[in-house]
Amino acid sequence: MYEALENIDSKERAGEPPREHLLGQFRTEAEAIEAARLARERFMSTASEDFAWWIVRFKGAKLARWIADSSSDKEFMLDLRSGQLVER
Repeated sequence: MYEALENIDSKERAGEPPREHLLGQFRTEAEAIEAARLARERFMSTASEDFAWWIVRFKGAKLARWIADSSSDKEFMLDLRSGQLVER
């Protein structure tokens, strides 16, 4: 199982931890990434000044397999051999 998460760091709540929202749990990584991309598109259409990021990971894992944020249109994946983020 994979899970997609959305995190929002609100300018109005400076100094407080980001809000984390579980977008759902999915059977495949591709389904989880699609859900995260849709959430990102919705967030970007709001023209919010908050900073947000989305991750896809194995359920309960500490390492993300896919990462994107609101500061650019780039997406990243974790190269498990090197431990480095690589652009997708």
